[in-house]
Amino acid sequence: MFKAVLLEKPESGFQAAVKPVDDAGLPAGDVLLRVEHSTLNYKDGLAITNTGPVVRSWPMVAGIDGAGTVLESRHPAWKPGDRVIHNGWGVGETRWGCLAERASLQGDGLVALPAAFSTAQAMAIGTAGYTAMLCVLALERHGVTPAHGDVLVTGATGGVGSVAVALLGKLGYRVTAATGKQGEAAYLMALGASAVIDRAELSAAGKPLQKERWAAVIDAVGSHTLANALAQTAYGGVVAACGLAQGADLPATVMPFILRGVTLAGIDSVMAPIALRRIAWERLASDLDPAKLAAITEEVPLESAIAKAGELMQGTVRGRIVVRI
Repeated sequence: MFKAVLLEKPESGFQAAVKPVDDAGLPAGDVLLRVEHSTLNYKDGLAITNTGPVVRSWPMVAGIDGAGTVLESRHPAWKPGDRVIHNGWGVGETRWGCLAERASLQGDGLVALPAAFSTAQAMAIGTAGYTAMLCVLALERHGVTPAHGDVLVTGATGGVGSVAVALLGKLGYRVTAATGKQGEAAYLMALGASAVIDRAELSAAGKPLQKERWAAVIDAVGSHTLANALAQTAYGGVVAACGLAQGADLPATVMPFILRGVTLAGIDSVMAPIALRRIAWERLASDLDPAKLAAITEEVPLESAIAKAGELMQGTVRGRIVVRI
């Protein structure tokens, strides 16, 4: 038996609880991981609170991310004692996840834990921070440098946004952070933002083309916010879209694309190729200030994960929640 956040959907209705789970329920996998730390991403919040159709198979152990030590391995790349990170790949959705003392995983989807990080630091980054790095890489691939102008980060006090602000700030970009939490302006400036704006400037319906304000955008919000960000992006700029906190719709026009040559770059972290994941984690190890990572992190025990998931979905959490297993 091992302890886990178990999600169940019997006839009496949805249930989420931390309870002992039988090893016999572990899915087939070629690596058995002793999970030391996990985390709470937006998708974990949706699953644990049952507010989004994340879970596809019941019962489900929650947790799309985990970091720890290999206990057993039938995969040629890994041996007992190796320290590894897992992000995404449908874990916590279609197969049991990492908010648990043990996880059975596919070795092809694991990344070696960088020497720069503890398992707690890796989960302070988690899928949210790794997604932020994928966004930064997308901006770089499209040639955006600090000399090009301001970069907008939406949902800036969230997990993706907080790490994106910290990364961009360290890399020398002038960052404008958009948030609905104006009391967090000092927090965002300490992370690396040069300016903070109210998300209300972006969240309502706007004109198809607006004043050019941004050389690039990292957007975790979607809907009208993404549409306005596109309409405000300067000629030849790029918008990296990775989330839907406001909504999955995109009420925009083609005008920014055909009149300003704006690029909309979609960012997927769940099924990203392993080679890209390794690059992202290598860059996180070199480009993310450990002190700033600590400033955006709160650590809680496994027993508090369900309550914290509720706070995450209520919008009262800033930064990253690390779950100590």
